[in-house]
Amino acid sequence: MVTSLRRRLAVLPFLALPLATVAACGGENASTSCDLNACTVTFQRGVQASASILGVKAELVGVQGNMVTLRIAGQQITVPRGGEGEAEGFNVAVQSVTAEQVVVRVDHGAGGGGDGGEEGEN
Repeated sequence: MVTSLRRRLAVLPFLALPLATVAACGGENASTSCDLNACTVTFQRGVQASASILGVKAELVGVQGNMVTLRIAGQQITVPRGGEGEAEGFNVAVQSVTAEQVVVRVDHGAGGGGDGGEEGEN
C-alpha cells in the first residue's frame, strides 16, 4: 500500500511538467507550440510580434526578402529561410516566410545535451 502511494507521488511531477511547459509559452501577435526542448513560433508580420518561450523572449525584428531578423534572449540574429543559426545557446531555424507570417523553430542548443559540438566561450 505504501509502495503504491510512493509510486503515484513520484510520477506526479512528471505528469505536470508538460502542462507547465505548454503554459509557459505565449506571445503577442504570435502563436506557439512547445514541448520540453523546443518551440515553434508563428509570428504575424506587419506588427510587433513576440513570444515567451523556453524561459526567454523571442521577437520578430524584421524581414528582408528571405532573411529574417530575430531577437532571442536579447541577442539579435539574422537567419535565411530554410537556414539555421544560434543565439544565446538556442538553435534557431526559419521554417517559412510568407507575406502574412514567419514560422521559426527554437530549441536548446548544444549545451542541451547534443553530441558535444564545439566548446563555447566562457
